[in-house]
Amino acid sequence: MKFSEGQVKDIVALKESLIEQVDKHHESIEMLEKNIIILDSFLKDSSFTKASQLGTTKKVEIQNKIETTKKPEENSIPIKRASDGEIIANAFVTSEQVSIVLDDKIEISDDTPPFKSFFIDRIIGEMKKKDFAEAENGKIQKESIIDYIINKNGSDIREIIIKNYRQKERVNELISTAGWSLTRMLENIKK
Repeated sequence: MKFSEGQVKDIVALKESLIEQVDKHHESIEMLEKNIIILDSFLKDSSFTKASQLGTTKKVEIQNKIETTKKPEENSIPIKRASDGEIIANAFVTSEQVSIVLDDKIEISDDTPPFKSFFIDRIIGEMKKKDFAEAENGKIQKESIIDYIINKNGSDIREIIIKNYRQKERVNELISTAGWSLTRMLENIKK
């Protein structure tokens, strides 16, 4: 069976589309696996109490409450590269926004994959769709819809500001997916 030139072009385009979709799903699976590992280690650390700590639990809880009331509203969370543990950015969380500030020695453009396709379009984009739906249903104000700003120095990303995250669960997802995306971007630059 012989195909026309147009049919061959369509088949090639379909193949490229399928490869692209497989890559995107592969990135999502890797991200989900990393999140599971992080959650497992968190659960492991928090679910077991040593016998030596049983008597001091209340004191530790009281000290933690005192420390959190003294701390300012803003918290810094280091974002590390998985391969070597090097800090590539810091996340600053307030009640209104999450600011992800890249380390000065990190030079990456917002054109580097998978920044737009994964972090902006899939992660923040999906949150934005949900917020739009809630705004349409009157559950939230339109001003409360999640949004982002990318501050750059030339073509290099210096800071990503995500406003109106509204839910604590989103903070964790935004920070972990930003770390994963930045790590992948750095890997893609080296290729």
